[in-house]
Amino acid sequence: MRIVILGAGQVGSSVAENLVSEANDITVVDTDAGRLRKLQDRLDLRTIIGNAGHPEVLERAGARDADMILAVTQSDETNLVACKLAATMFNIPTKIARIRAADYLSHPEMFAPENFAVDTVICPEQVLTDYIAKLIEFPESLQVLEFAEGRVSLVAVRAFHGGPLVGQELQTIRKHLPNLDTRVAAIFRQDSPIIPDATTVVEAGDEVFFIAATEHIRGIMRELRRMDKPVKRVMIGGGGNIGRRLAKAIEDRYEVKIIEFNKRGAENLAASLSKTLVLVGDVTDEELLQTENIGDMDVYCALTNDDENNIMSSLLAKRMGARRVVALINRSAYVNLVQAGQIDIAISPAQATIGTLLAHVRQGDCVAVHSLRRGAAEALELVAHGDAKSSKVVGRRIEEIDLPKGATIGAIVRTHERSSGSNGKNAREHQVLIAHHDTVIEPDDHVIMFVVDKRTVSKVERLFQVSVGFV
Repeated sequence: MRIVILGAGQVGSSVAENLVSEANDITVVDTDAGRLRKLQDRLDLRTIIGNAGHPEVLERAGARDADMILAVTQSDETNLVACKLAATMFNIPTKIARIRAADYLSHPEMFAPENFAVDTVICPEQVLTDYIAKLIEFPESLQVLEFAEGRVSLVAVRAFHGGPLVGQELQTIRKHLPNLDTRVAAIFRQDSPIIPDATTVVEAGDEVFFIAATEHIRGIMRELRRMDKPVKRVMIGGGGNIGRRLAKAIEDRYEVKIIEFNKRGAENLAASLSKTLVLVGDVTDEELLQTENIGDMDVYCALTNDDENNIMSSLLAKRMGARRVVALINRSAYVNLVQAGQIDIAISPAQATIGTLLAHVRQGDCVAVHSLRRGAAEALELVAHGDAKSSKVVGRRIEEIDLPKGATIGAIVRTHERSSGSNGKNAREHQVLIAHHDTVIEPDDHVIMFVVDKRTVSKVERLFQVSVGFV
């Protein structure tokens, strides 16, 4: 696939790195020559220096032959103009724009084909906000991801000494939970993946990924990890775009405090938030944290734009008694260093948001992609099309499907049409099926897959592509 990426910042660079490894033809456009040079030194791609909103620059970037344009510069306006040019001058089939301003996002009609012609709008800051809010809702988890419009959840937890399943085979989970169906999709032990079967024994320290209907998640988590006390108090370090969004999203459910260094920024925060207590100060100020009772906080989220400040304030908060600390860290090398240490969860913004873009690049009918374990693994939601003749998966039991090594089918969401009675209209019912060896995949099933090595994703995609001639 020929893809033009506009913007070589965090999002653009991360997307380029992911897509180049999958044999796509990538061109990156940016005004910063130094940034492009660093990117080209690391990756096999083309770079063009110039303003992404100029037709001549898009022409040089190969827009006439492009299959997709990803407009992810820091400027919403540049991204919008680029998508409009891509549609009117270059007829690019797929146009994706990063939009940050809430005012733009609240007027979706402006993205219509007759206006700015944006096919898909992404807001990484909002994706990240939703991601962190889920971690606060399930404080025992390392990652919480949703599929099939929230009907299925994939949750990662770390097994602990003395936990109900530690030292036991996975098949015992059915004895503990006779009324709840779940599947352990994968286990990572000392950074090495294990594809589990019924006799796999869970060890303390294992990172366990399990999948289930969303309403069953909390009951199942109790088996793998003691349930922490419900979260009541949250402190946020940093009142920037993400900190403000998070405070606004959770202030009705929790007692929230937010620390902002800039006084004017703090005043703006106080005006836009109704229940959150806004404090002016430095997130690494030990005296301030002590005064504001950091030791009583259930969750502390360090969300400033500075990695070092986030790491230091998280370590301080943990040492001073905060129950769980989450740090936003942009440099991937830092994430790998601090993850699973004193900082409970280190989040890479690029890895948390990359799936939103990857879903549009995957072959076949891919609804959702989530990056796991800092990009090493992936979870995908794919739609099965065709019939037993044209498809390699439809009409077959899971044990009959030739899955690549390290790929597992975790769950299936199946839609049924049923008559709703007097009005003559049919209602749609959605059924969540946890995958077992004898489960048969039907046409239009949404199949949730776990791939422990993302290098095999292309093989999974090919499985779900129907043969030529299917209508």
